[in-house]
Amino acid sequence: MASKTTKKQSSGKKLMAAMVDRKANAGVIGLGYVGLPLSVELANAGFKVTGFDISPTKNKLLNAGKSDIDDVPNADVKRIVSSGHFHATDDFKLIRKMDTVSICVPTPLSKTKDPDVSYILNAVGQVKTYLKKGALVVLESTTYPGTTEELILPILEESGMKVGVDFFLAFSPERVDPGNATYTTKNTPRVVGGITPICTKVAKVFYEQTIPDIHAVSSTQAAEMVKLLENTFRSVNIGLVNEVAVMCDRLGLNVWEIIDAAATKPFGFMPFYPGPGLGGHCIPIDPHYLSWKLKSLNYYARFIELAGDINSHMPEYVTERIISLLNKRFARSLNKTKILALGVAYKGDIKDTRESPALDVIKLLEDRGAKVMYNDPYVPTLKLNNAKHKSRRLTKELLSKADLVVILTNHSDYDYEWIVENAKAVFDTRNATKMVKKGRRKIERL
Repeated sequence: MASKTTKKQSSGKKLMAAMVDRKANAGVIGLGYVGLPLSVELANAGFKVTGFDISPTKNKLLNAGKSDIDDVPNADVKRIVSSGHFHATDDFKLIRKMDTVSICVPTPLSKTKDPDVSYILNAVGQVKTYLKKGALVVLESTTYPGTTEELILPILEESGMKVGVDFFLAFSPERVDPGNATYTTKNTPRVVGGITPICTKVAKVFYEQTIPDIHAVSSTQAAEMVKLLENTFRSVNIGLVNEVAVMCDRLGLNVWEIIDAAATKPFGFMPFYPGPGLGGHCIPIDPHYLSWKLKSLNYYARFIELAGDINSHMPEYVTERIISLLNKRFARSLNKTKILALGVAYKGDIKDTRESPALDVIKLLEDRGAKVMYNDPYVPTLKLNNAKHKSRRLTKELLSKADLVVILTNHSDYDYEWIVENAKAVFDTRNATKMVKKGRRKIERL
């Protein structure tokens, strides 16, 4: 009878050889902003990829060669579907044929800011039922340290198989930055950590087939913590600069001038920029996973909580600044004032509105009686305050009709010179009008 060590080595070597030879079937659960780009890269590398998603509508769209993700062009999906290297399905029984399974499902927060791992548990339940012997399972969804080992491992071992021997389990945090044309899934370095050393090795070989730079860490917990450090770093620094913006307003200083001047220092400073709040799938959410975990260890994550508090109150601060601006310039209240909001996506040049602070600002303005219109070239419709809004066509008439134009998202499509020229007044929360020369007196910045 073969020893466990021999069995482990044999199983791992066989899978790694299949990966290198592109004979391994790759499965990706969750075909959103993480799973679809990963599927494309795996298919481009020569793997046969099966994408699993619970949405029949999404699967039908993808199998027709069309994308619903900003960073994945239709042509990329059409190419991998036409070549036979990609197929999307909701038939999870096909996991039986997968040599690798990447879990890329959402990990939102509950209303009480507790981690919602239900999507992970549902996916892992399917994997447990149909897991192929000798397969690699990798969690990419952002979560708290300990999830892979404490939550996923016990479920998978209920199948009777042993980790590091009969299957391999690892964590590799996604590092997708929607709208970033410079750093993509392919050229962004990957961090991987396995339950056992052989798990780490197998996962590293898997990612090396598509990504040049792989950094292995000592455990799944270390890999989980890496992602939370990355986004906590950003959240805390954005919270700091948002508070500096409030300070500069009180001091009568231009925060944008201050940041630009500080950024001339070639060491010891990295510029972050204020805005109407935090949005997106990561920065407003991920640090709270770490904070929640630490509370169970009787530790209060002060920086995380403070940054979250500052960032979450920025929409209210922006609303107060708008009220002050209307009083100062037009001697009028917010009630029945016509406001045109430019941009509702959480950042420029994408259509993603998840956690967008622009939505919070619009809601606050409407709640106080303002008549808010919006334009966003990437978001044609929007549901807010139980009402459906449509993006207005941006014209001279629309701009001149508004009592105030509020720039909430700095899309590069906007002609800011033209916008300022035709607007009565502009409140710019993103410093998008920095280069505008004419009509500067019309502009007030955050």
